[in-house]
Amino acid sequence: MAVHTRHPVGAPPAAPTRESTGHLMLRGYTIFVLFIALATTFWFNLLGAVGLVVLVCITTLVSGVLWAVLRPVIAWRQLPWLPLAYVAWAGASVIWSTWRDATVLTWVLLAATTVQGLFIASVLTWRELVRAIASALKWVMALSILFELWVSLIVQHPILPNFLLWNGDMVTELDWSRNNLLDGGRIQGIVGNAHLLAIAALLAIIVFAIRIASGAPRKALLYGWIALSAFLLWRSSSGTVWLAVVAVAIVLATALLMRTTRRPGERTKFYVAYAVIGVGGALAAWFGRDQVLALLGKSSDLTGREYIWETVWARAIEHPVLGWGFSTPWLPWVPEFDGWIVVNDLTVFHAHDMWLDAFFQVGAIGLGLLILTYVALIWRAWFFAIDRPRWDLTADRPYQALTLLPTLVMTVLLVQGLAESRPLSEWGWLFVVMLSHKIGQSPLVGEGPTERRLAMERGEQVERIIP
Repeated sequence: MAVHTRHPVGAPPAAPTRESTGHLMLRGYTIFVLFIALATTFWFNLLGAVGLVVLVCITTLVSGVLWAVLRPVIAWRQLPWLPLAYVAWAGASVIWSTWRDATVLTWVLLAATTVQGLFIASVLTWRELVRAIASALKWVMALSILFELWVSLIVQHPILPNFLLWNGDMVTELDWSRNNLLDGGRIQGIVGNAHLLAIAALLAIIVFAIRIASGAPRKALLYGWIALSAFLLWRSSSGTVWLAVVAVAIVLATALLMRTTRRPGERTKFYVAYAVIGVGGALAAWFGRDQVLALLGKSSDLTGREYIWETVWARAIEHPVLGWGFSTPWLPWVPEFDGWIVVNDLTVFHAHDMWLDAFFQVGAIGLGLLILTYVALIWRAWFFAIDRPRWDLTADRPYQALTLLPTLVMTVLLVQGLAESRPLSEWGWLFVVMLSHKIGQSPLVGEGPTERRLAMERGEQVERIIP
C-alpha cells in the first residue's frame, strides 16, 4: 500500500526560482546603459558629438518609460538629495552663465546621467548591480583588446575617430588608436584614451575580484578577465592610475583589518594609526613629488597640469561664489573655451582637477554641494563595508564581499579627480548617484524596496531576504 506524505524529507526538491524574461531583458538593458557610461568616448569616436547626444537622450527616454511601467517603490526620504542639489544648482547656473548654450547642453547630459543612476539603483538588487557592472566592464575590456588587435594586424596605422585613417602627420591626443599594441607603446582601447582605459581596467579588476569573493560561478573565467584587465592596465601606462592602485590597496587592507575587530574601541587605534600614516604619506609625497613623478614617468609640472590649474584658478577667483556657469566638459567650439588653454596644440576641455573645475564652473556654493556629496557617500560606503549586517540582536552574521565595492570605487574616483575632471560626468557621476541611491534604499545586502518587490513576484517570504 502506497503511503503519501507531505513531510519535507519526502517531498521532491523544488526547482530553483527562475527569473522572468522581462527581468532578464531589464538586466540586459541596464548593462547596455552602464557600457555607454563606462565607454562614453567610444560612442563619441564612433558616432560623433551629435550621435552621442541622440544615444543618451534615447536611452534616458527608454529608462523613463521603463520606470513608469515598473514603478519601483522608492523611500523618498532616502533619496540622494545632495547630488540632486548639485545637479539643480548646476542647472540654475544657466541664469548667470557666460556660455549659456554650453550650460544647457552639458546640463542635459548631466541630468540624463543622474536619471540613469537613479533608475539602475532602483530596479536592480545589490547582487544584480555588481553583476551588471561586471558584464559592462567585460565588454569594455574585450572590445578594447580586439580593437587594438584589429588596428595592429589589419589596419597597421593609427586610426582617428569615425574610423578615419592616419594621414601621416604627428600622432596627437585625438587619435582613437595609435597602433601601439605590438610595438610596446601605450594603448588606448576603444575609449581612445590611455588614462580612461587604465581606470576602466582597475575598476574591472576590483569588480571581478569581488565577484570571485562573493562565490560567483565560473571563477576560472573571472580570473581570465582579471588577467586581461591587468594586461590592459599595464599597457595603458597611466601614472595616475598606479597611484589609484596603491590607494585602493591601502583602503582594502584597512577595511579588511577593521572587519577583524570584536570590540567597539578596537577600531580607534587603527583609525589613529592610519591617520598618522596618511598624513605622513601625503607630506612625503608632496615634498618628494619630483622623485615620485620621475618614477611614474611624469614631469615635475604634472605634464602641463600646473599651468592649467594656475590659469583656471586665476579666472575662477573672479567669480568665487556663483562661478562662471556650468559646462562639463568645456565644449571646445564655444568661443570662450576655444583657444583659451592650449596644450600640445589642442584646446583643453576640462581643468584636470574635479574640485577646481567645480569651483570654476559653479562657484563655492556648487563646490560645497559636491564636497558634501562625496563626504556623505564616502561615510556611508565606509560603514557599509566594515559593519556586519545587523537588524536584530544577532551580531555575528558573515560579511558580504560586495559591500566593499562602494568604498573602493570612491577611492578610485577621488584619486582620478586629483588630475582629471571625469568624475564630474560620464561613469564617474553615474556611479556617485547610483551608489548613493542604492545605499540609501538598501543599507543591507538583500534588503530594500527592489528586493521586496522581486521576492513578492517570486512568491518568496519578504520579511527578511538577506542571504
